[in-house]
Amino acid sequence: MGKTERSKRQKRDIGVLIIVLLIVASIVVSVVRAFQASRFHPEETTYIYIEKETEFEEFVNFLKDSVAANEVGLFAAMAMALDYPENMKTGRYAVTPGMSSWELVNILRKGQQTPTRITFNNVRFLDDLARRLDEQLMLTADDILTRLSDPAYCDSLGFTTETIRAMFIPNTYEIYWNISPDRLIERMKKEYDTFWNENRRAKAKAIGLSPVEVAVLASIVEEETAVAEEFPIVAGLYINRLHRGMLLQADPTVKYAVGDFALQRILYAHLEIDSPYNTYIYAGLPPGPLRIPSIQGLNAVLNYTKHNYLYMVAKEDFSGRHNFATTLTEHNRNANRYRTELNRRNIR
Repeated sequence: MGKTERSKRQKRDIGVLIIVLLIVASIVVSVVRAFQASRFHPEETTYIYIEKETEFEEFVNFLKDSVAANEVGLFAAMAMALDYPENMKTGRYAVTPGMSSWELVNILRKGQQTPTRITFNNVRFLDDLARRLDEQLMLTADDILTRLSDPAYCDSLGFTTETIRAMFIPNTYEIYWNISPDRLIERMKKEYDTFWNENRRAKAKAIGLSPVEVAVLASIVEEETAVAEEFPIVAGLYINRLHRGMLLQADPTVKYAVGDFALQRILYAHLEIDSPYNTYIYAGLPPGPLRIPSIQGLNAVLNYTKHNYLYMVAKEDFSGRHNFATTLTEHNRNANRYRTELNRRNIR
């Protein structure tokens, strides 16, 4: 083969190679563009949840139905090519308008969750707390109740099963949806320690109360009145009684002992119930909070109003407010007006 012919052949081979490379490059560019093209078009950011039992096929169908997907075939093919179905991670993930298949696969494979915000305001019992957390996180109510009903577990946190509710400070928290029960409780303990800083602990000590006792008193205050501006006044009244060694005689503690917060009228039979929560019988604070008190309630105790009130009774206009008194004589007059109105309204 002559030089000229060999040279022509080499040029032809190079030309074919260039054409092949261009074709391959074109295919690669097309595939990359397809991967990067917008595939999901929800009207707003939508959150998808992957649980332990979620199957890949079920998840793909959910995407098709819930996040306005153009088509999910490419997403599914890409996910399978990257072994995602065998390595699905639980969690809460955000699908944003215009997101591509590559972007979604990438955050799912890496487990890049978007935290969720949880709240648990207005909670009385552990059952209520557990159910509220169950509604907002992947864990179950039993996961929480099993731990918070265990004396040894509560003791490891510095509480008893009766005082453990005091550890939960109602607020809005950013938490990963698939957080474990133990990690969640550890987080709540950390938030408790942060809340009870040096300044708040000093205020509690000045009153003669521990942080847990502040929570117990705050829970009584919040059950006693629904009017927030009365919180510091009611707190001051009970602190006056504590400091004088008087029985608290707080009606909410009787309702707690009876197990009925809907009671509108406390009868003498209720006052005789033998329970450590009945402050008509037992001196001092009850052994645990009646509810999980709010931050406002806790601060109301720490910054209570200084006055001489020792008695209180609901106003006879049923406004939810109270008449306060410094003497028993004055209190009896207020109480008689309230009882008269109860009778008039036939509330037994």
